Amino acid sequence: MTTKERYRRTIEYFTENMPVAETELVYDDPFGLIVAVILSAQCTDKRVNMITPALLEKFPDAYSMAEAQPSDIFEYIRSCSYPNNKALHLSGMARTLVSEFGGRVPSEPDLLQKLPGVGRKTANVVASVIYRKPVMAVDTHVFRVAARIGLTRNSKNPLDTELQLTRNIAPELIHKAHHWLILHGRYVCKARKPLCEKCGLTEICKFYKTRK
Repeated sequence: MTTKERYRRTIEYFTENMPVAETELVYDDPFGLIVAVILSAQCTDKRVNMITPALLEKFPDAYSMAEAQPSDIFEYIRSCSYPNNKALHLSGMARTLVSEFGGRVPSEPDLLQKLPGVGRKTANVVASVIYRKPVMAVDTHVFRVAARIGLTRNSKNPLDTELQLTRNIAPELIHKAHHWLILHGRYVCKARKPLCEKCGLTEICKFYKTRK
């Protein structure tokens, strides 16, 4: 099977079986999303969704959060992973939004990466989810699922995976494909115990063929 054919069949499968594919983070606006994505590093979306309502009620925008001390933010996020570091990141992110972007979340990944706590993956999530930019955020799920199916070859790092995926997926589908791969990895193609019996991609999946 050619790479082109594998991509075609994968996209057809998800288009039919997962027509709605969106982030599971709850947010109301771009600022709410970037806060949630920063908090989600090595933390579940479920936990983040428990934290953000009170946090964003207290600090609903960049201006209010920029005036807070990291210790103030910490009190609202202490139940997530690495709360000290994330409080510092959120404080710095908000202050940079105010000082350099007029309090608005920029749409371009390069500009987003100027914000404290925002690396390439976080920037791509925000640019893709909010602004529908054709960029692929690669987390552990995307990296694993793409390799298992055979969408990527010999990828050694997230950037390599990102480049291979964006090279082979139509720009208008990239923002949705990001969620297809994440959700498939979260609920079906799990890291330790993949539920191959519930997967409709076994016919083309390279990983499945090694298990038989």
